[in-house]
Amino acid sequence: MTKFGRFVVECLAGYGVEHVFGIPGVHTIELYRGLAGSAIRHVTPRHEQGAGFMADGYARVSGKPGVCFIITGPGLTNIATAMGQAYSDSIPMLVISTVNSAGALGSGEGHLHELPDQRQLMRQVTAFSHTIHDPQEFETVLARAFATFESSRPRPVHIEIPVEMLARDVGFARPPHGRVPTAPPAAHPKAVAEAARLLNNAQRPLLIAGGGATGAAREIEDLASRLQAPVLMTINGRGILPAGHPLGLSVSAASAAALDLMERADVILAIGTELGPTDFDETLTSRRSLGERLVRVDIDPEQLVRSLRPAIGLVGDSKATIEALGPSVRRKEADGWGRTAASHARQALANELTAAQHIQIAMLETLRDTLPGVIIVGDSNQPVYAGCMGFAAAAPKTFFNSATGYGTLGYGLPAALGAKIAAPQLPVVALMGDGGLQFTLAELGSVTEHGAPLIVVLWNNNGYHEIEKAMLRADIDPLGVRIFTPDFRSIAAAFDWQHETARNIAELSKIVRNAAATGARIVVELDEAVFRIEEASA
Repeated sequence: MTKFGRFVVECLAGYGVEHVFGIPGVHTIELYRGLAGSAIRHVTPRHEQGAGFMADGYARVSGKPGVCFIITGPGLTNIATAMGQAYSDSIPMLVISTVNSAGALGSGEGHLHELPDQRQLMRQVTAFSHTIHDPQEFETVLARAFATFESSRPRPVHIEIPVEMLARDVGFARPPHGRVPTAPPAAHPKAVAEAARLLNNAQRPLLIAGGGATGAAREIEDLASRLQAPVLMTINGRGILPAGHPLGLSVSAASAAALDLMERADVILAIGTELGPTDFDETLTSRRSLGERLVRVDIDPEQLVRSLRPAIGLVGDSKATIEALGPSVRRKEADGWGRTAASHARQALANELTAAQHIQIAMLETLRDTLPGVIIVGDSNQPVYAGCMGFAAAAPKTFFNSATGYGTLGYGLPAALGAKIAAPQLPVVALMGDGGLQFTLAELGSVTEHGAPLIVVLWNNNGYHEIEKAMLRADIDPLGVRIFTPDFRSIAAAFDWQHETARNIAELSKIVRNAAATGARIVVELDEAVFRIEEASA
């Protein structure tokens, strides 16, 4: 006989799960009975929110769902914020939690970790939430989860199991069914043909590539070359065309430069993007004339008609749809529109940026060029905001952050550990502010425990400086934003990390190069007297 907790782990292993993020609790220990002898590696964060952020970073880089084991009640409420970020950014995450057993579930009697209705909470941040009532359900529900991840808009899934059920003996020792191969949909051929007709007749085509298009980078580059069209990449789409590509536009979609380009284009093909207000200008939905020349590709049919309604909607996976579209698009002569338009937009953005933003983008470019293959994982802070304005990533999924969409703080450090676990051969940098780092500061210990070399670049401006500036602009006396700043050098040492201070970009380059070469865990604190110049440049 096999206990159900062990069966759950065997099912996960059968789906190729290699890592689980979680903090053991009295309600989940039966899951660990099976986990200890399996090939799945367990990663222990210091907080369940950290577990969710780790799973998010792991999923973005690996392309596999990040899996978490979470206790009833407070474990689930703790991870809900991370699930909200993953839900907003369409990141696959599987959260397996316990729930109070029959008789205690929803009783209101005050049982340990009791919530009136966990699934009601989880419905806000998941594709679906399911309670297991019989052990034989689990394999089918798990198959549903992976079908969701692989064949539709990927978002978190929650499966909860009553505590007593995990210790129950079941009459089967291995999953009863094999994995069912699934594939995402491709757009209807008639819609593809109509989109090709519009693109072939276009004189000034423009491609917009979002986070849902990162798996189609090669196909999009080929299509852009055929059309001689500039490619405007959203924040989660950065790197679809690499830094330096003459048709690539790594500029904020909300900038005047990008909006002007959209107005000048006669056909716009938007691939895998919400066209949402945290990427695009708030007025985008009012620019109805853009919709008349807009073709949208999205795996989610509902998303096709949100924000800016298109002339043609192609429901399908970005890669499969662009593969189908490409052969029907005639190759255009290099008439100068695409490269010239991209060059002008890049220059226009450069004219919009402040001196501080130029320095902050140069800092990101230094990390990119000093550390080949680097993955830069950002939190919400000034250098990340500048990067969202105009940083060009070298490849897809090598620059991502929590500054858009749900907009959490504390994301960068644990998500960077998840990214490092997914790609141990690549250097990973967590770009943190001092305020955001204090949200998940204890995850420095998780990195040490895992043994992963990681670089934290710390932008220290002694508080929530962006919020303080917003208060001042609104004529509000700053309150709650000038927080106590700890001695990060001492904290780094306490967690067995190195610490150095960089006084300029050249020093930053030297420090991170040495850290990558030696496999160090290091916090590189930036000297604000040199880097924080926004007041001087205002």
